[in-house]
Formats: sequence, structure tokens, C-alpha cells
Amino acid sequence: MGPRLVDYLLYEKEDNGILWIKFNRPERMNALVGTAEENSTVAKVGEYMRAGDDDPDVRVIVLTGVGRGFCSGANLGSRNGGEDKGENFPGNRGAHDGPDAARQHFFHGFTDLHRDISLIRKPTIAMINGAAVGSGMDMALHCDIRIGCDKTRFIAYHNAGQIIENGGCYYLPKMIGLGRALELAYTGEVNAETAYRWGMLNHLVPSEELEATTRALCARMLTIPPLVQWISKRVMRAAQDSTLEQTMVLTSNAGGILQQSEDAVEARRAFIEKRKGVFKGR
Repeated sequence: MGPRLVDYLLYEKEDNGILWIKFNRPERMNALVGTAEENSTVAKVGEYMRAGDDDPDVRVIVLTGVGRGFCSGANLGSRNGGEDKGENFPGNRGAHDGPDAARQHFFHGFTDLHRDISLIRKPTIAMINGAAVGSGMDMALHCDIRIGCDKTRFIAYHNAGQIIENGGCYYLPKMIGLGRALELAYTGEVNAETAYRWGMLNHLVPSEELEATTRALCARMLTIPPLVQWISKRVMRAAQDSTLEQTMVLTSNAGGILQQSEDAVEARRAFIEKRKGVFKGR
């Protein structure tokens, strides 16, 4: 069963095992719809990704944007009484009753929705075709791999008077180092070349080569047993907050399980027979 589709987020599944999830408000540089509501953009990204995670025919999930932008984040106008025409979602975090409404709404809704991306078991790629602003930047950071082009820019929440949120404060110091992460926090923006040099981007290519580069990387991923990818992802993400000893226990346990899997047997047989393996994720 697939996700419930909305027109502002596309779900494009291909026969080759690639699922494309595309922000689809190009006239607004793919600004978010809503915040933590059921049909908000961030909630739908998680729903779409979970559907792809559960689909045995999907091997890789790519998140990108239609048009010139990746995702321009929240509609700041709606926070100041402006209307996001055509949508019935409030943009104000404090739109709920109670003195602690803004924090509860944000932490128990919006923040958890971003984290859903990091919990997907299958490989996720952010193909950043333009500006990734605020939540757009955070969603890209929650993905496993980021591929950018000359039009890529990361823009923090400074225009909204906010700190980097939703995982950015967690990922950036680990990804690029504390000094660079603070430089981004202090200045609010980083261009594609700097992002690549710092390590925010895995690949930086000309814009006209962005999709081809992404597809080529996906094709390489499709040759690897899925269980190897899924378990590697879980172990490496857990290791970010663990010790060497604990990580060695995880890899030892996983290695023993993988050794007896159908895919591992097929991988060894394919290697000996000098052919491509046919993997089933079990």
C-alpha cells in the first residue's frame, strides 16, 4: 500500500529500484506547506519515505525539488499574519493554546517529523538542485548522502531569527567540524563550493550533470546486497553516539547474521562466477 499522495510532493517510483520524492511547489521555490500537521510537507516526506522503505521493489530513495529550488523552508509570511494562498495550514509554531505550546508543538511534532528521515533503513540521497533553506537544509542533512551542483546553497534559519534546528546542530559539528559549523551558524549561509570543501556535500557537479551523477551513484548502489547497506547504515549511525567497543559488538553480531543470509551466499557465488549478483534483501 502506497502513501496518500498530495500535489505538493511527488512520489515517482521507477522500475529500476529508484524512488524519487520531489518537492513540487516550484512557483514558491518549494516552500513548505504547514509545519507539524498531518498533511504538512515534512510529515508527507516521512510518509513517502516509509512507504518506499516498506516497498520491496524500492532500493534507493532520492529527495529533490522541482524547478530551480530544492526546498525554501517555511513560509515566513504566514508567521506574521500573511496568508499562504491555497493552503489551510498555519505557519506559526505557537498556534496552540498554553504557555508551553510553541515548544511542545515544535518538539513533539516538527522535530520528530524531520528525524523520521534518518530512521529510514534504505539508502537516502538528497539531490540538491538549488537552495536548501531552513527545514530544507535539515531534511537534506538527515539524508545519508548529499549531491549538489553549482546552484546549491545551504541557508540557515537566521532570516526567521532562529537557530539551526531539527538535527542541523547535531549533524553539522560531526560532519564538518565545530569551527565550520559555528561559522555557518554565525553567518547563516554557505555556497556549493564551500559546502563541498567542508564535507556537507559528497559530490559537487555542474547542474546539467546533477541527475546523471545521482543516477550513476544509484546504479552502483544497486549492485550491493541490500542487507549490507541497511545494516551498515544502522551500525554507522549508532556509532556516532557510541564507543569503539560497543561498535565492535554491533559489527560482530551483524557480521555473523549476514554470513548466513541468502544475499551473502549469492554475493560470494556471483564473485566466483564473475557475474552480477541478484539480491533479494534476505
